[in-house]
Amino acid sequence: MSKQIEQAVQDRYGSIAASKLSSENRGARAIAEAFGYSGDDLASIPAEANMGLSCGNPTAHASLRPGETVVDLGCGGGLDVFLAAAKVGPEGRAIGIDMTPEMIERARRNAAKGVDGKPYSNVEFHLAMIDKLPLPAGSVDCVISNCVINLAPDKQAVFREIARVLKPGGRMAVSDIALKKQLPEEVSSDLLAYVGCVAGAILIDDYHQGLRDAGFDPVEIIDTGGNLNVYGEHEIEAADCSTSATKGAGQSAMTVMQTSCCGPDTQSARSLVELLKRYNINDYAASVKVYAIKPRS
Repeated sequence: MSKQIEQAVQDRYGSIAASKLSSENRGARAIAEAFGYSGDDLASIPAEANMGLSCGNPTAHASLRPGETVVDLGCGGGLDVFLAAAKVGPEGRAIGIDMTPEMIERARRNAAKGVDGKPYSNVEFHLAMIDKLPLPAGSVDCVISNCVINLAPDKQAVFREIARVLKPGGRMAVSDIALKKQLPEEVSSDLLAYVGCVAGAILIDDYHQGLRDAGFDPVEIIDTGGNLNVYGEHEIEAADCSTSATKGAGQSAMTVMQTSCCGPDTQSARSLVELLKRYNINDYAASVKVYAIKPRS
């Protein structure tokens, strides 16, 4: 089943990477802003780095410092890598990891394009699984991630790998989706809901214990109170690319966008939306901030 999940995730996000979704689309921009990115954040990076896939803004609580090495798990088009690069400065490094070739290609194009014609000089991107990082042990100051660990079939392996690459005293600052209570069977067993960052999520208590078992101490997980239904609204936009009408004033997150996403994923997006219409996902899941430290000894 894990191989089926990995392939479904890769197919889904490969299709998104090939789309025209960017901060220039009102819906994708609204999703990013709903989960903590400011207009200044989005203006400071290539527009194509944002595809409306976030559930938080990990760079906002990572306390990144000049000269540090930071790794983003599931970097997508490079959104958080580029924001982190500005914080760690020219003496630091921001490294993106993603399992999807199309995402890595998009991130590298964004890095070469840069902002105002100036390419990024302190970023790099690697095609790899997040439970098998191509990095030496004890080489990283901070690990960030944005709505990706919930997609990993073996989350404990991911937690152990994060602990391996972090320096003693290094930290993990992650935005993710976790469960407040068990999902209905209809949702938890649905592959589309897994790919949509819902069915793969684990209970907050299990997330906390998993990090403790991997050696982290202390561990803090905070429910941000973010509206996860916004993500479902974004899926509606992606599924309905044939029209550019909006659904009402003041509902920028509901804007129907004209993008190239109308392809293999269209039916998947529609099916997921129909499933989630039957449940209020906020009753079961939460957008969380996760902060954990690898002890010095």
